[in-house]
Amino acid sequence: MEIQDNIKEVPFAHYEELFSKLDPKEAEVRSGAKYSDGTFSLEFLFDEYKITWPEFSVTSENDRAICLNDLKAKTFLMRILLEFERRMSLGTFKTFREMSWGEMYIEPFTGRCIKRAAFSFGTCVPKFCAACEALGARRVDHGDAGYEFEVLPNYFIQILTWEGDDEFPPNSQILYSDNFEGSFAAEDRVVMAEMLITLIKNKMKELN
Repeated sequence: MEIQDNIKEVPFAHYEELFSKLDPKEAEVRSGAKYSDGTFSLEFLFDEYKITWPEFSVTSENDRAICLNDLKAKTFLMRILLEFERRMSLGTFKTFREMSWGEMYIEPFTGRCIKRAAFSFGTCVPKFCAACEALGARRVDHGDAGYEFEVLPNYFIQILTWEGDDEFPPNSQILYSDNFEGSFAAEDRVVMAEMLITLIKNKMKELN
């Protein structure tokens, strides 16, 4: 994906126009989203979405799916079909800073993702664990609690959290499978982590 802050700066209507001109067969091969009879099927953040083409609309069997009612999330789905190119992973993980353009975007990433995750999850680790397990995430042996999420087929994000105490505030780290670097721009990686954090927080509220 091209490296620019399109998700916030360019209106949803602009992507709708680009989407209407998409070559669906090319998008199917490039992105891995299945296409048939004017509809893409895309697995994203634990839900399967049906996305119509050329006129954009999105549905899911889960009426609470995160991309149904959020404009930024809908825009992100279109960007996947417009620009995302599948890549193989070598099985390693990278911090946001280690990937291309990570240094330039580290400040918004830290505020919108790292600090948000730290104070959302590090203050209530048992609830964080329960929510991650309810979502089907895999436990990893890092941090006071850490979980791995398959956000797209063969694309993984790990969220690690450390509980705060009297001397240190809660902390977190977010790691991406290495194939993210060639498939997503820095701002897209920020947005992906933001949506995952929101999804976990929503699940925590459901489990209260």
